[in-house]
Amino acid sequence: MAPAPALRHRPMTNVEKVATVLMTMGQEAAGHVMRHLDPQELRTITHAMAELRPVPVTQVESLVEEFVEQYGLGTNLVGDTAMVQKMLAGILPPDQIAEIIAEMEGRVNQSIWDRISSVSEGSLVSYLLNEHPQTTALVLSKLHPITSAKVMGELPKDLRDGIARRMLTCKAVVDDALKIVEKALHEDFTVNLSLNMGGDSHARMADIINKMEREQMEGVLDGLTVTHPKSAEILRSLLFTFDDIVKLNPKSLTTLFDAIDNSDLVMALKGTEAGFRNQVLSCLASRTRRMVEQELATGEAATQREVNEARRKITDLALTMGQKGEIDLATSDEDGALVQ
Repeated sequence: MAPAPALRHRPMTNVEKVATVLMTMGQEAAGHVMRHLDPQELRTITHAMAELRPVPVTQVESLVEEFVEQYGLGTNLVGDTAMVQKMLAGILPPDQIAEIIAEMEGRVNQSIWDRISSVSEGSLVSYLLNEHPQTTALVLSKLHPITSAKVMGELPKDLRDGIARRMLTCKAVVDDALKIVEKALHEDFTVNLSLNMGGDSHARMADIINKMEREQMEGVLDGLTVTHPKSAEILRSLLFTFDDIVKLNPKSLTTLFDAIDNSDLVMALKGTEAGFRNQVLSCLASRTRRMVEQELATGEAATQREVNEARRKITDLALTMGQKGEIDLATSDEDGALVQ
């Protein structure tokens, strides 16, 4: 038998370490341990076992030296729900096992689509161009609408039209086929780290710059404008700051402000210009507007740090809602320049 491929040691959380040890113990020994776990601990451990990434034998040996002889010639470990179900057999009633497995599979499936939906459209386009159009249609039908829209907008017209037709006529996909696709995506984007290592560097940098203070943000962009003008232009188009909020369409503004805590909004509006403040206030309900105006007029002074934290909190919420398709982050500023 060919030897198992060498894997690198990686940092592991305490939960992953427990899951690894239990999986090396075998069903009977692991059962004795798992009977002493409370329901929440059991769910946490079983989720970790199902999502466990490959663990090299040498790392297993360092975790459980008493099993060196048994596992020294073995293969690398990797978890899945079937392994968890087998280990739970005889430990818990069938209905409780079924509930745990169903919850666990739902969590795994949901998480992979959520993770892929957060990848930049450039990375997704590059990946999907190498896939069969039917697979691309299936993937786009499962992603968040705003992500799918961005990806389709980057595809060649002929391919985009063909995929649109496939999405319209696509029948329900059987669970087995869907699991194959999800497993492949999990391996490509998670195990192989293409989500983190092969993503769009501009998108990652924009996310970092978005969380900087205004002066720091402008400093970074000004420096890049001199040395890498094209990258600076791309980054400016990807940024979304607190000043950009008033450029959202009225429906998105109303939806966003309904989700914002009034105390955060009051703090964020401190020190803003009258025109900007009036635009924001005009989107609020009458009662909320009166309360915010009163707090701004009579409230205590705040530090710039407190104001910046409130503005960043609102901006982060807007970006999250935009990724989920709850609001449209498109602004009326076509050149992508930051509002002064």
